[in-house]
Amino acid sequence: MEFNGNHLIELGYRPAQWFKDAITYINENNLDEDQIREYLEDFKQPELIPLHEAPKDFIINIRAEHESEDDNVEKVIKTMKVLMKTPTLIGGAIMPDACPTGPEGQIPVGGVVVAKNAIHPGFHSADICCSVMLTDFGKVNPKDILDAAHSITHFGYGGRPRGEQMPMSQELMDAFRENYFLNDEKLISIARSHMGTQGDGNHFLFVGISKNTGNTMLVTHHGSRAPGAALYDKGMKVANRFRQDISPETLRENAWIPYDTEEGKAYWEALQLIRTWTKENHTSIHDAVLNKLEIEKENRYWNEHNFVFKDGDLFYHAKGATPLDDKFMPDITGPRLIPLNMAEPVLIVQGKTNERNLGFAPHGAGRNFSRSQHKRSMTHKTTEEIFNEETEGLDIRFYSNEIDISELPSAYKSAKNVRAQIEEYGLCEVLDEVMPYGCIMAGDVQKNAPWKKKKKYRKA
Repeated sequence: MEFNGNHLIELGYRPAQWFKDAITYINENNLDEDQIREYLEDFKQPELIPLHEAPKDFIINIRAEHESEDDNVEKVIKTMKVLMKTPTLIGGAIMPDACPTGPEGQIPVGGVVVAKNAIHPGFHSADICCSVMLTDFGKVNPKDILDAAHSITHFGYGGRPRGEQMPMSQELMDAFRENYFLNDEKLISIARSHMGTQGDGNHFLFVGISKNTGNTMLVTHHGSRAPGAALYDKGMKVANRFRQDISPETLRENAWIPYDTEEGKAYWEALQLIRTWTKENHTSIHDAVLNKLEIEKENRYWNEHNFVFKDGDLFYHAKGATPLDDKFMPDITGPRLIPLNMAEPVLIVQGKTNERNLGFAPHGAGRNFSRSQHKRSMTHKTTEEIFNEETEGLDIRFYSNEIDISELPSAYKSAKNVRAQIEEYGLCEVLDEVMPYGCIMAGDVQKNAPWKKKKKYRKA
């Protein structure tokens, strides 16, 4: 009788990629029962890791201030309860700016979870190391800085065209080539072309005045662009291979890479390199503006707010939360930054780990409604009317020259309420505020996207 997969299953093995080769070997060598059992010793599978029977406890640092927030808060708590059944998790917290970001059980924006010996690519998502950097320009006219920055920065799809690219350091390219996940010449080429770019969505370049000193400050907000997205895709594939072998009950979005494996250590190193790339990206833009104006910076600091932070064998995954504890940032240079919306100040904050925050603060104002829901709610006004009402007195520019009303202040939660809850829950301390002068964002990049223009041309 020919040996087949059903026999392997009867012997207690779960279907796996090695089944085909094992079956071929057993049949070609006519192994008897004892020989089969001896041969299969090399294919012992780990015990399956079940979900937690009940969700692990998590701290709730959010409450609905009015009816329009009820649904959002309810969904955030509901998704956290499903998420906290993931086997690796031992604790979590949600911040005042929290909002759902996918199917139930997926980590919400404004969520922090602590995993033991595990890195979850789905918890940092494709926008790895989304972060903010501030440079203090001293007593310089804010319009001069915004004009200079507008001529230098790059928003929208893709990277910079040849001849306009900002250099990626040779040291970093060499480090990419030494990493299992990043040793990919196509990925490195993309990393080079995306240096000095900011993407789209809620990423921005903000200019404002320090409330304490009167100095003009430049703040940029963006993540790791296409290189980070490529690492995320690779990480999710590896994590799901582990999930199928050790915890198939875990949701695909919540799959993990065990840190104590070769893949886990290589992925952790890749995250650090993508973090370095992102910081270099911010620095390239800031330094180019300084050079154009021929001035020296007075101060600079930065922090990521969408990343994974390690403390021993514990991995803190912040999906939109500002790290406060110095142990999370190896290159600590100053306080942290919390942007709210284009018409509100960027908060400069500090804080320590306490019983409510797990060492984190909010990362912004968050949303109560999706972009499309917000747009539908504003159809009684023209885009120009909405823009003029919400940006009065500010120098607001869209790189694509198309207004994106889903990034105007009304698209976000009340900044006043988020600040009140920061204080109510004792999450961090506000040291200074960068009062808004103006900002640049991508704008509605979908409106005249290149592929839409090509489509119109083909129809014509």
